[in-house]
Amino acid sequence: MAGHSKWANIQHRKGAQDKKRAKLFSKLGREIMVAAKLGGGDPDMNPRLRLAIATARGQSMPKDGIERAIAKGSGDTDGENYDEMRYEGYGVGGVAVIVEALTDNKNRTASEVRSTFTKNGGNLGETGCVNFMFDRVGEIIYPADKASADDMFEAALEAGAENVESGEEIHEIHCAADDFASVRDSLEAKYGEPEKSGLIWKPNVMTPVDEEQAASIIKLIDALEDNDDVQSVTANFDVSDEIMEKLMAAS
Repeated sequence: MAGHSKWANIQHRKGAQDKKRAKLFSKLGREIMVAAKLGGGDPDMNPRLRLAIATARGQSMPKDGIERAIAKGSGDTDGENYDEMRYEGYGVGGVAVIVEALTDNKNRTASEVRSTFTKNGGNLGETGCVNFMFDRVGEIIYPADKASADDMFEAALEAGAENVESGEEIHEIHCAADDFASVRDSLEAKYGEPEKSGLIWKPNVMTPVDEEQAASIIKLIDALEDNDDVQSVTANFDVSDEIMEKLMAAS
């Protein structure tokens, strides 16, 4: 999954420079609130909440923000009601794209997501049109200096992970979705909190694109992620290291 690893690296670098932390924390808080509202405020009894908290911690969300979101979701007040939505479509070059959202207005969000696809040379399809090109897996990311590639590989496999890819900047660990919590806890006990963790859609089929197409896909992803209702965006594009470095330098 070379293409996926390249995108993970570019996201890692973008995250280090991200000036939209408030928007990110708002999205993480929304997921925590929904999880608490649906399953209660005790993470030990609510797997979804436990995952949401772990993901927020992996993104360095402040503890008090997490606690406020739990309290808001598990309180007796009516509060906001959010629906989980998944949108699927194609970007330029036939690249498959999955968008996950939490929205209090399904018509508004669907219209905005469709418009974003159209404005960026893509098209929104029916739910299920591309998800067969992805696997639902757990992802845990540590900075490369946390451990050697060999040590991280051994520790991750011992914890129950399925795959480890180590590069110059990060260790990218993947595991079955059902094993995510136990793998993360095991690695956290050894290496501390990961830089990022959560459930993702990992491409099992990659779509090669050229530089112009890759730039369009990244622009589409950025536009979708800028939507307050959108929680995550995944695409299965694959480009050369040289093109990815050039696009990163230009961003």
